[in-house]
Amino acid sequence: MSPAPRLVVLLLVARIAASQTLSNAGRNFTVVFPENIAYYYPSDARNKIWVTALHNDTSVMVSSANSQLNAGQTKSFTVTQELGRLTINETNASDPFKVFNISDKTVHITSNKDIIVQAISSKGRSTQSVLVIPTTKLSNKYFIPPVPEIEGTTSGASPVANVTERAPFRLIIVNPNELKASVTIKGGEEISIDIESGSAAQIWVKNDNKTWYVEANKGVAVFFSHPCAVQHQCTCGLLHAMVPPAKNNTMRFPIPPVLDQPVSILRSDKETRERITFGSSSAVVESAGTAIVYWPGLLLTLVPVEEFGSCFVVQFIEGKENILIIVVNKNHQQGIHIGNDPLEGAEWQELKGTEYSSTNRSISSTTVVWHAAANMTVYQIYKQNDTWFGNPAAVISANPDFRGCVSTPEVTKILQEAESWQESIRSCKNQTLDLISLPSEALQKQTCQNLRGNDAKQVWIGTRRSSLTGDWYWLDESDFNNTNWAGSEPGDVSEGQCAVMSLEGDGDCGWKDRNCCEDARPLCYAAPQILQIN
Repeated sequence: MSPAPRLVVLLLVARIAASQTLSNAGRNFTVVFPENIAYYYPSDARNKIWVTALHNDTSVMVSSANSQLNAGQTKSFTVTQELGRLTINETNASDPFKVFNISDKTVHITSNKDIIVQAISSKGRSTQSVLVIPTTKLSNKYFIPPVPEIEGTTSGASPVANVTERAPFRLIIVNPNELKASVTIKGGEEISIDIESGSAAQIWVKNDNKTWYVEANKGVAVFFSHPCAVQHQCTCGLLHAMVPPAKNNTMRFPIPPVLDQPVSILRSDKETRERITFGSSSAVVESAGTAIVYWPGLLLTLVPVEEFGSCFVVQFIEGKENILIIVVNKNHQQGIHIGNDPLEGAEWQELKGTEYSSTNRSISSTTVVWHAAANMTVYQIYKQNDTWFGNPAAVISANPDFRGCVSTPEVTKILQEAESWQESIRSCKNQTLDLISLPSEALQKQTCQNLRGNDAKQVWIGTRRSSLTGDWYWLDESDFNNTNWAGSEPGDVSEGQCAVMSLEGDGDCGWKDRNCCEDARPLCYAAPQILQIN
């Protein structure tokens, strides 16, 4: 392969790979439900798993239940498995923070095509939701967040292990792998444990300023949880959030004005483990590990700028107020859509000290949120009476597209060999692609932008003159209305019956007519799949 097409293909492959890495979609998940509102609450928890299919003919297995879903369909599965109490015995009473509790009460979810998985646990007024990360995207290192200051739970007197409201926070470490995982908690005296496949371990978290972290020989999931943290008016409820993996570099976490209330940021990386109090005017925190918002009833894992996406699935919960918090660069407030509708009438609040802004919007059904030209992040927040809970919305793609929420990225590929226009059609077909048709101005601009930075001079595109009428037409039979001819192009019929797109310099990729028998590299294409929620 010559250098120019190799560069083009590598750039496009890297773009798709980056999008897939940031996506929360996958085919293998393990879900765990923590103890919710103590052992004595007089009703069972209502635990549910939501599975959203991104493609047609998706076969989903949740434990022993099998379902067939098409793209955009969401199915709810009721689950009875729940982790039990974390207790100590007399032999461990001298140092309860070393006590592990191992449980096999986890739920395994598999599918033949990519899906999104979210979980919700509800017991009385205590409700928490979490976005479940696929097994292939888990990490082997996590920084443990500091314990939030909660009157009646963590502040004042020392924790009391067997008094639920006064018990310490706990870590839940899940091994979704086929083989046993060796896990160590480091930062002080090391604590090690082996966790069998499909099991979850629980351990209490020390409330000190030391930097603690989890390290494993395989990818594991780590959750930060309390079954009955005091909230309002002496009530208590579950607090639960997924801990994000340790980062390779320090990242910036814009902080939206959550609920227009002062909040605490639980920040932890290799340098620091601290609680930071932020008001609504404070707007950014930096970390190479964990950054979690705490407000009574709410643990919200923040998303760094480097992990913003362009397309999200947000789950609607009946009987609760459903609110989206959208954070985007203040230069890209236009282009956001909720479902098929552009976001209009938004009241934007600038995040002080950053180039980002935030807005809130209520929703009334499960939907997609997407940006036509830029990346952003979306949080889904729910309110029930005076209690709030929520989590980051599920990322489908980090590749913005003017057509909608992309579940399968478009393919744009310049082939190796220069050949005639007719041979180019066949060569693209051999790769299950088509010689590209460019009927819209938006697609023309997006394609031109995607191909910048390569050394190819011109490529065949899928248009030619009709031998019968002399009119130009597209191979995919789209209307030939929006054109991008270069100056003085096209010429008359004798000058050329087919067209190339120029990729020279930093121009606008104008078209030129050419003799169909001349040689040029084919520009092959497959359109993306756009997700519509049913």
